[in-house]
Amino acid sequence: MNLWWTLALVWALAAVAQTLGWVWQKRRNNAGIVDVIWSFGVGGAAVLVCALGDGATLPRLVGGVLGGLWGLRLGWHLWHRVSNEDEDGRYRALRERWQGNQTKFFVFFQFQALLVVLFALPFLAVAHNPTASVGWAIAAVAIWLFGAGGEALADAQLARHRADPANKGKTMRSGLWRYSRHPNYFFEWTQWFAYVALAVGSPWFALACAGPVVMFVFLRWISGIPFTERQALRTRGEDYRDYQQRTPIFFPWFPKA
Repeated sequence: MNLWWTLALVWALAAVAQTLGWVWQKRRNNAGIVDVIWSFGVGGAAVLVCALGDGATLPRLVGGVLGGLWGLRLGWHLWHRVSNEDEDGRYRALRERWQGNQTKFFVFFQFQALLVVLFALPFLAVAHNPTASVGWAIAAVAIWLFGAGGEALADAQLARHRADPANKGKTMRSGLWRYSRHPNYFFEWTQWFAYVALAVGSPWFALACAGPVVMFVFLRWISGIPFTERQALRTRGEDYRDYQQRTPIFFPWFPKA
């Protein structure tokens, strides 16, 4: 399928899904569903784009499976939180700032649909890669397992911490969270290098390289860390400020004494 038609199809499906998500949050006052739909959307886009591509079978198959599993795991993890907890503090803050204006929420949800298209671009490079390299496919799987395993471990550690009533108002400082304030984001970012490996030899290789760059920019400066840290300071105050001073923000390293 033509590049632009593929992207148009991804956008149309994502826009419909986010519209349904907007209706869901309007009824339940919980905008966290936007992240669930985005995760499933990017994973679904990976499968769709790789299925429609005209490249070699091996990179398309591995890319579709890895991208689909990434979206499935993250989407399910987020859905468990959204369906069992109150609205995330980041979105409560937005709701207060916008005074519940549903037009602004609708635009926000549709912007997330466009982001699905943006993060589908690396999979286009994989889907149109004419080179079937077993070595690069093995490297991609290894990179993906490292990132997915680290992210799943970080999420599980944080979930156990949050589930203990004794930890209310306290910052997670053990496990992977001892070495990075956002180890889940770090490992999520590393997974995108798997698609760079799968795109080696593709005429659109640059699109795959843009994946880790764009993901890092969003996590570090736009939609990830800034929102999360502001919410943490609102809820944990000085305890989190002390954590900020001692622990690296993104790349894991030993904490300061």
